[in-house]
Amino acid sequence: MQLLESALEVFVRHGYHAAAMDDIAERAGVSKPVLYQHFPGKLDLYLALLDSSCDAIIENCRLALESTHDNKQRVAAAISAFYDYVGSETGAFRLVFESDLTNEPAVRQHVDRVTTECAAQIADVIRDDTGLPDTAARLLAVSLVGMAQVSARFWLSEAGGLDRDQATALVSGLAWRGIRGYPLTD
Repeated sequence: MQLLESALEVFVRHGYHAAAMDDIAERAGVSKPVLYQHFPGKLDLYLALLDSSCDAIIENCRLALESTHDNKQRVAAAISAFYDYVGSETGAFRLVFESDLTNEPAVRQHVDRVTTECAAQIADVIRDDTGLPDTAARLLAVSLVGMAQVSARFWLSEAGGLDRDQATALVSGLAWRGIRGYPLTD
């Protein structure tokens, strides 16, 4: 666990390309050979961290959707899950949403999994509650995920003066005003 925490700090601070296995080993208080016993290479270590980070946001999205049956509150909870994740002090969101390695197919696959799996969960709710066909429900769900992720990153970097609760309320209000316009059809 200490290896992963140390690697996360180094990758978040320096990015993949500038991070060195020597720095990670030193930060973890282990020798470089010990680090290589656990992870054959830097990409393997990065992918392990990315897996953990992706799993966290997907699980947070699932928990948000399951937290209530009130759709207005579901929208707010799902948006909040992204803001909480992006606002976390670990900075792990940078591995998922701001990686300097997105051209690497394995990394791209992990990053895309966040959108795909979160959107699939949201699409199930939209489809069940609106009667929209799968394709339409998925498009709306991907739009909601994109809105949450991009606005959370903007809030963190540029929306000075708004606290997390204010930002989440604004964006979830916008999303709810749009999504509630799709009532269940007969």
